[in-house]
Amino acid sequence: MTESAHVRKRDAGERKDISFPPLPESLAVSVYDNHTHLEIADGDIALDYREHLDRASSVGVRGVVQVGTDVATSIWSAETAAIEPRMLAAVAIHPNEAPELDAQGTLDDALAVIAELATRPRVRAIGETGLDFFRTGEDGRAAQYSAFEAHIRMAKENNLALQIHDRDAHAEVIATLQRVGAPERTVFHCFSGDRELAEICTENGWYMSFAGTATFKNAANLRDALAVAPRSLLLIETDAPYLTPVPYRGRPNAPYLIPHTLRSMAATLDTDPSMLAAQISSNTEYVYGHWDDEPVVSPPNPYEDVHV
Repeated sequence: MTESAHVRKRDAGERKDISFPPLPESLAVSVYDNHTHLEIADGDIALDYREHLDRASSVGVRGVVQVGTDVATSIWSAETAAIEPRMLAAVAIHPNEAPELDAQGTLDDALAVIAELATRPRVRAIGETGLDFFRTGEDGRAAQYSAFEAHIRMAKENNLALQIHDRDAHAEVIATLQRVGAPERTVFHCFSGDRELAEICTENGWYMSFAGTATFKNAANLRDALAVAPRSLLLIETDAPYLTPVPYRGRPNAPYLIPHTLRSMAATLDTDPSMLAAQISSNTEYVYGHWDDEPVVSPPNPYEDVHV
């Protein structure tokens, strides 16, 4: 299989092992990865998105939500989901992108592209959007707020789910959702809060999506949150190629590694993994709809590149 037309490549950085982990034992009951970035090439051998999805299917991950973070990746996500029945798309301008675009005077233009993509049938969410005060200082926060509010409006206007990116900004994200009015299906992607935030999400009917971070030894806050979250509000994700679950933390992540996170969550909840998988699968289909709801264009020849 030839290399797919990835939009960008992840830097290996100081990682010592950038090989993909082995396939885990397959889940008996399938789930979905509701947040992944297959447009990012990673690993010692970059995998085509179709190979990622083939591996995922083989271990009980039946589909993914492919997430955009800027104009280029959102277009890639929407166009690839249109030809791939195992993929739905989410589109947005990431909060860390908004200040730079605003400084260039192009934020409104970028948001207009996202608004158009939001009307496409297999685009089922606006995201990831929100607030990130870890990487953005005071001077960029106004642009983040403006973009976040625009994304919230798009989600409501198109009856789409909203995927929240929330880093070091829990109180401000909550205040914005309550002030502007959260969409009916709001998801805290890569939930990073504690028991208190989980209780606030529960009160508001907001979904909590747990990633590989829930398997980390130092993530007691996430396990505390998971313990109080209603199972009807639980989702699961990889955020691949980032946040690889234990025991492969630090190596490239991929949707086929979801079983490690699912089994860890089940252990925290002292429940059967198949029962948890069935609940999460049902929740995911409620939030995003069914992967086969809309007809798709005939998929391309698997030995040819897909170009945006």
